[in-house]
Amino acid sequence: MACTIHVVVFPFMSKGHTIPIFDLARFLLRRNISITIFTTPANHPFFSDSLSGTDISIIEIPFPQNIQELPPGVESTDRLPSMSLFPTFVNATKLMKPHFEKALETLPSVTFMITDGFLGWTLDSANKFGIPRLVYFGLNAFSRVLTISAASVLRTQVSDDELFEVPDLPWIKITRNDFDLPFRDREPKGPLFDFVKEQSMATSKSYGLLVNSFYELESVYVDCCNRISSPKSWCIGPLCAFHEPARVTEKPSYIKWLDRMLEQGKQVLYVAFGTQAEISPEQFKEIKIGLEKSEVNFLWVVRKSLDEVEDGFENRVKNRGLVVTEWVNQREILSHGSVQGFLSHCGWNSVIESICAKVPILAWPMMADQHLNARMVVEVIKIGVRVETCDGSVRGFVKWEGLEKSAKELMEGDKGKEARKKVMEIGEAAINAVKEGGSSWQTLNELIVELTESKSV
Repeated sequence: MACTIHVVVFPFMSKGHTIPIFDLARFLLRRNISITIFTTPANHPFFSDSLSGTDISIIEIPFPQNIQELPPGVESTDRLPSMSLFPTFVNATKLMKPHFEKALETLPSVTFMITDGFLGWTLDSANKFGIPRLVYFGLNAFSRVLTISAASVLRTQVSDDELFEVPDLPWIKITRNDFDLPFRDREPKGPLFDFVKEQSMATSKSYGLLVNSFYELESVYVDCCNRISSPKSWCIGPLCAFHEPARVTEKPSYIKWLDRMLEQGKQVLYVAFGTQAEISPEQFKEIKIGLEKSEVNFLWVVRKSLDEVEDGFENRVKNRGLVVTEWVNQREILSHGSVQGFLSHCGWNSVIESICAKVPILAWPMMADQHLNARMVVEVIKIGVRVETCDGSVRGFVKWEGLEKSAKELMEGDKGKEARKKVMEIGEAAINAVKEGGSSWQTLNELIVELTESKSV
């Protein structure tokens, strides 16, 4: 049967935004849908490697050159020297619009497009060609609705660490410090705020919002989101549950190490803070001491730039700790039988991957929506414990004693046991949501039917 539905997909140039979109694209392929995905020259190899063996067409369009402050050749956020350059980087993507539209002209009829929420300018292109635009943000419904609902309170004089009730969800109590800039500013302004406003406007005028979550987990927040904001949110995840693991003949060294830990009956804490968290040398030192003193077994993924590891630390922990500086397959690590805890920055991809692997979380949020996700993990769905800061505030410094105590609590304590039991239940529901007949499976079906019918009309 020939494909009658053709979807254009344009992820944002950041691995955390791109990887879930790959999973969604593979899932759409199973429904006899043809897919064209857009990327840039420097990102093309990652796309072609990740999507090899699929019938997905990849179109490369140039990333803007000679942008002031941006180093040449940097075409993804994980290559930025500092996240302070994010507004410059994201605004540069607007210059890709003529190339995107020129490519759209050459394509067979497009049924709908899925573009990242950070690429708000694609709405103009969608409208120009009469194509419905679906927005993908890497946010859950909980963080989105709290950000929208709490906006009025954040403009008042409420202090940084004072708990307040969320207007539409009064049982939720949060602080100003649970929000990142520009949201926690009393009078937000500047390039980042302008960007957020612009994307919010483009999102509100789009056809729908795809949420990498499942209705059973967030029904209250999805319903509230759809009541107080537009466009409609559609829960179609967890997208990582659609992923079919690649057949690998040779195991990476870190998986072999985990295999040995499993053979010895040892539980491992996986430690990773994502590709964009900027950890100070002082904080890094406390993490090392905390992991060493805690005596828990751990696999710690660090970025190569953090060379402070070399002080005999690896040698001192060699029987129970492994430090990895290479790119790892996080899902493979989380699904390993030895991994029984995840010290995480609480990026939503990491949270949902942890849920699917049924691994409880030690929450240490750093930036963006992570503080809100940590609230959800610890206080709402109760699948984790929080790292203890030295002053008790949500953005406080974490001393080694706080990390040692929290790591032991997750791996051996009563709170850890409760979180482990809870994540087992929620993880099962997550996997069922994407199975045939599950809530996310049905939601995606309904959305495709709605879009194809509206297109044919």
